[in-house]
Amino acid sequence: MRYDLIENEVSGETIKQDDYIAGLAKGLSLLEAFGVDRQKLNSTQIAERTGLSRTAARRYLRTLKYLGYLETDDHYFWLTHKVLRLSSSYLSSAHLPKVVQPILNLLSAQTSLTFSLVVLDEHEVVPIARSYLPQHDNLRLSPYGMHLGNRLPAHATSTGKVLLAALNLEEQKHWVNKYSLKRLTAYTIQDEVQFYQVLAEIQKQDYCLSKEQHELGVIAIAVPVLDAQGKAVAALNCIAQTHRVTEEQLIQQVLPLLRNTAYELRSMV
Repeated sequence: MRYDLIENEVSGETIKQDDYIAGLAKGLSLLEAFGVDRQKLNSTQIAERTGLSRTAARRYLRTLKYLGYLETDDHYFWLTHKVLRLSSSYLSSAHLPKVVQPILNLLSAQTSLTFSLVVLDEHEVVPIARSYLPQHDNLRLSPYGMHLGNRLPAHATSTGKVLLAALNLEEQKHWVNKYSLKRLTAYTIQDEVQFYQVLAEIQKQDYCLSKEQHELGVIAIAVPVLDAQGKAVAALNCIAQTHRVTEEQLIQQVLPLLRNTAYELRSMV
């Protein structure tokens, strides 16, 4: 018997047409429409972002409001804390964040720097584990954007470039054509040819040093975390403020720690 298959353009995953629940997919796409750039959206804006009709968008919004995932002032809608159930369930049950957490804490204790484990999700990277030391609560050791679950532009971060460097050139070009290279600071790479050259160099040296491309005053170094098959499944990085550490310090003192840790994690992924 032949089944019609639907393919996910991003992941390449396929599913039988009969197994695909379009309503669920649309509801999740609606939740994903909310972001840092727009925390509050009305039905017209939701329709534009998701491709739904305004009538359908209103129905989905009202349903999600009824279920407690959205709040409204009768014009705009915004996410509620209930959506955190999804992320907290992942962070408490996923294997990799639990395994790496004590390792990140140890690295931070050794260096007084901030370490994180990050995964690539389409055009963004998402921290799924971050070093935490109670005595550092009042210090700004974690620059803006490095809290768990936050989404950062992949092309301007050390972890993002490391994971993009693991793709072949054709895949990299497809990614750039789809998402572009948005300027975030004066140091963000926007020239496509230069960007591919940088990714090729990262692939060759197997690490990425990124300085002030996402946020001024911030420097980071990252290495890929590979699974048993040699596929890059995450990136491990150290992030700091430029007045606290130099590029040489990160390469000479921190890079060996990152590489050793990534090697240890390979057998645990």
